[in-house]
Amino acid sequence: MTTEPTSPSFDIAHLGHVEVLTDKFEESLDFFTRIYGLKLSGQDEHSAYLRAWDDYEYATLKLTKSDTTGVAHIGYRAASPEALERRVAAIEASGFKVIGWNDGDLSHGRAFRFEDPFGHQFEIYYDTNWYAPQEDAEKAALKNTASAFTGMPPRRLDHINLLAEDVTEFRRFMITCLGARVTEYIQLDNGRIGGCWFTINNKSYDLACTEEHGGGNGRLHHVTYATDQREDILRAADIFLQNGVHIETGPHKHAIQGTFFLYVWEPAGNRVELANAGSRLVLAPDWQPVCWTEADRKKGQAWGLKTIESFHTHGTPPVAGKE
Repeated sequence: MTTEPTSPSFDIAHLGHVEVLTDKFEESLDFFTRIYGLKLSGQDEHSAYLRAWDDYEYATLKLTKSDTTGVAHIGYRAASPEALERRVAAIEASGFKVIGWNDGDLSHGRAFRFEDPFGHQFEIYYDTNWYAPQEDAEKAALKNTASAFTGMPPRRLDHINLLAEDVTEFRRFMITCLGARVTEYIQLDNGRIGGCWFTINNKSYDLACTEEHGGGNGRLHHVTYATDQREDILRAADIFLQNGVHIETGPHKHAIQGTFFLYVWEPAGNRVELANAGSRLVLAPDWQPVCWTEADRKKGQAWGLKTIESFHTHGTPPVAGKE
């Protein structure tokens, strides 16, 4: 009988927040609040702190003024102070780039930053600020719901998709540093891994990494918020249309992970998704990752619609001469 653990440590509780950079701050903030439907929890000199209606933390999207676009960092919340220290020790011993501790910001306390081999910065933290309604209209009628909602807003932060030149190496980073599991992946005919979907709890995935085709480094493919139901996405499409938002692709259904999706570009060019995965969870402690071959992917999305070309080439920040 083996005494080795058969499941990951679950030192990381969940994906906490994403910091997105914009060179059109006011336009991006208007999009994320008035159109996309996130709530503004607070603002400082450089950033706006936003959340969806059932996110319990102060912010799940930190929108930051910049001269560029893309992702500044990805934050994961640890399961406990002790778990945070265990993960920090594992990261420091991993050989991956360590940035070190910072004091946090309006949304959370001290955090430990590190970097993948492709220029994406991550941080893990435990101490966090819980959302509190700023006015009576934001108070939920039901005590087990974080806050009230209006219009089309998404329910919670769902996942982020990053681009990397070597998805296999990124997989090693996620497993080593965050204790992540792979739930699904793409196996290309040339032997490379074309994409991996990761979870650190029982959710089907909270981060995806797909192969970089644009020659960039540390780029963002998209940030995704989850809706309560598919119909919310259909209504969102009409709202985006009414407001002149660039709808890139969808509504449709992904073959991988089975999510119903809609992709748009916010004013600065960052790709944002609304998705509904139903109640799909990964409960098996011995889950076997689902392999998608190159032939599988050439069939297109779930109902046979071919993936639009810009989905393979567009990322932020853009690479000069590539788009």
